[in-house]
Amino acid sequence: MTKRNTQQRRHTILNLVNSQGEISVEALALEFETSEVTIRKDLTALEKSGLLLRRYGGAIALPQEIVAKSNDKQDSLRKLAIAKAAANLIKDHNRIIIDSGRTTAAMIPELGNKRGLVVMTNAINVAKRLLSLENEPTLLMTGGTWDPHSESFQGQVAEQVLRSYDFDQLFIGADGIDVERGTTTFNELVGLSQVMAEAAREVVVMVESDKIGRRIPNLELPWDQVTTLITDNNLAEKDRQVIEACGVQLICVEV
Repeated sequence: MTKRNTQQRRHTILNLVNSQGEISVEALALEFETSEVTIRKDLTALEKSGLLLRRYGGAIALPQEIVAKSNDKQDSLRKLAIAKAAANLIKDHNRIIIDSGRTTAAMIPELGNKRGLVVMTNAINVAKRLLSLENEPTLLMTGGTWDPHSESFQGQVAEQVLRSYDFDQLFIGADGIDVERGTTTFNELVGLSQVMAEAAREVVVMVESDKIGRRIPNLELPWDQVTTLITDNNLAEKDRQVIEACGVQLICVEV
């Protein structure tokens, strides 16, 4: 069975579990006319991606309180609105980089209707979400040294891999925005972000408005490396004027 068929089967399994609440390995094997060993591998992969819970002989849907807590914590309305606006900039068959971060990861479900995407990422959680998409983009990983602060791969190996490719767009978040200088971060490892920006024709920064004005010491990307900033409509007018004067396209989404 091809990898695409595997992803389609897992997508259907997840829908069945969520609709029925619980289902057995035996029933799934009969449904898909495959072995119980194959179904167990599917359930293990889905559980590792945080999409369901394994139980002896089958699987159950995630409890609603867990789902609600996860959505409240990671996918606020502002993040989702920013993510949707970012996804609207992506055309079929684009080659894109998605950096680590909750706001960038929130964009993944919006890519389900895109065709022929090639996606490079340095984040495991982004990779897992991409593999859950039914259209299954071509996935590239940077590799490198694991950085627990950013929960992503960093370092020279990751930088060398990125330099081997060219991309249409980079989607990246930020810990803060210095309206006069550019994006800022708590993390001193800014080399990979700069290489990502160099490898992409367009650099799209995704950040909520309450981070704009934070002057964190580490400058990550100066404005001359940023094409577009997507934020929410709570951005102060004076900050809007300064950012646009730096030549950055500004998209403020309604929340």
